[in-house]
Amino acid sequence: MSRIRARYLDPEGERYGLPTWWWQGASDGYATRRQLRARGLRPGGQPVAGQILWRGVGGERVALLYRLDLAKPHRPATAAQRRAIGRALLARRTCSTCREVRPYYIPRSLGECLTCAYPEENP
Repeated sequence: MSRIRARYLDPEGERYGLPTWWWQGASDGYATRRQLRARGLRPGGQPVAGQILWRGVGGERVALLYRLDLAKPHRPATAAQRRAIGRALLARRTCSTCREVRPYYIPRSLGECLTCAYPEENP
């Protein structure tokens, strides 16, 4: 085991306050939020059960771990939530100046579609 990996190995949580492992060294039964999501699960209100530490750009990085046995199934969006998301995405494609729905998202930096923002380039 390299010195770097040994530095982050603390499965009892004595040094860091939480059980800690190095990158890709966590015990089975733990997962990050992203890994839970890939399995169709969510933390479900459980406290953080551990962490992964590694040296990255800008210093030490951390990924929080949750227990798989306490994770709950992901809740699917309701019909009303899906409708609201659809309306929000439509609003992002609707120009505030000409009120036309464009096939692309309106750039927030311009606040209007490309045709309205650059009329001399779009006859």
